[in-house]
Amino acid sequence: MSEIVIRHAEPKDYDAIRQIHAQPEVYHNTLQVPHPSSAMWQERLADQPGIKQLVACIDDTVVGHLTIAVIQRPRRSHVADFGISVDARWQNRGVASALLRTMIDMCDNWLRVERIELTVFVDNEPAVAVYKKHGFEIEGTGKKYALRNGEYVDAYFMARVK
Repeated sequence: MSEIVIRHAEPKDYDAIRQIHAQPEVYHNTLQVPHPSSAMWQERLADQPGIKQLVACIDDTVVGHLTIAVIQRPRRSHVADFGISVDARWQNRGVASALLRTMIDMCDNWLRVERIELTVFVDNEPAVAVYKKHGFEIEGTGKKYALRNGEYVDAYFMARVK
């Protein structure tokens, strides 16, 4: 496999990011709804205070996306949360770990973030394992956290504290 290159998302990446999030295997494990529009993704990926968009590329093809959101409220400005998605064809090949390593480095060394938070469905065992591998711990469980395929599912609240 070629090297995984992590870089800031650019406008040319918007359609590839939208296509990743449109895959049933991907949106099943996110809070996204099926069939995202290009306009919604262009708006979501536009520059916003405290938001960093990263992509993972293999041979110049976008195969993963991570959004870091540093909380803008003064008393929580040391906290960030994030969302991550990997193209279904590239899952379990180190893409998520490469994105997480880059995000953690940014948070620890450049963004003054002491606490990184995430929410993950309890049945997404591969993701939970990757997060634990990178120092995240389960802090709690949200019962009936979200609706997915007509049923409510629980989610873990996880965090990594520097």
